[in-house]
Amino acid sequence: MIYLYILFCVIYTAAAIRHYSPKQIFSNTPTLSDYHIPTIHESAIQARRVLHLESIGTLSTVFPTADGIHPQENRPSGLGGAPIGTTETRMYLDLELICSYTGLMDYYADCEPDTGNPTILAISIATSFKNVAAGSNITLSLRWHPPGDRYYSAANLPRFSLMGYLEAMSQDDVEKHNVAGCFTRYHHDARAWLPGNQIHESHFVRLVVREVYWIGGFGDRAFIGWIPVENWKNVTRTEVDNMRLPGEKKQKTKYVDAWKSWFMNDFELRQG
Repeated sequence: MIYLYILFCVIYTAAAIRHYSPKQIFSNTPTLSDYHIPTIHESAIQARRVLHLESIGTLSTVFPTADGIHPQENRPSGLGGAPIGTTETRMYLDLELICSYTGLMDYYADCEPDTGNPTILAISIATSFKNVAAGSNITLSLRWHPPGDRYYSAANLPRFSLMGYLEAMSQDDVEKHNVAGCFTRYHHDARAWLPGNQIHESHFVRLVVREVYWIGGFGDRAFIGWIPVENWKNVTRTEVDNMRLPGEKKQKTKYVDAWKSWFMNDFELRQG
């Protein structure tokens, strides 16, 4: 009898190890049967929904190489080329491109949803925009914050960086897209520093997206990598509206079950 018990334990343990063994976390293998790993296009839709629903991101720039360019700041010497910020965003990127980018929190809004280019209210005196004016590149990094009280592992939630350049919006564009109205719907307090205010010089700009780097969550169930800018721009508003991210109220679309399999583990799926 004891031998049958031992045999049962061995079989049970082997089955458990086989079922819960670590998967290819750092690869996007198409052979996994447990989860549907999102395609690049599906990941682009997820990212565009995050862009649409969030409103605060991290703008990353570097100080200009010439010291003393803004003497009124009493800026320490030797900061040329140093990244600026308070929030660190670590990315799985080629170290020659970016190692540990830092940046400063700033407001943005999705006021040109057909383009995928976020709208930013640039305050001329702000460090990020002074650095850009001095020749710095700029990156906007975002992450998804699920609504409600349910706990989600932040490591398993979508986050991404948009790399590109700032382009001033013409008055015609501002009026055509009702940019001031759009931006203040996202940020009510921004009414105080809209263009023409008495506090700071400001103007609307768009971040023209050139590159997108996406981390959808854990690598065994989410896409991690570059999203071609064509995929980013070709996402439709209908696709964005139909997508649901973790924590959002569900509706009957083809993306709901997909997100469930992308995000939840086997035990949660069986219990749900």
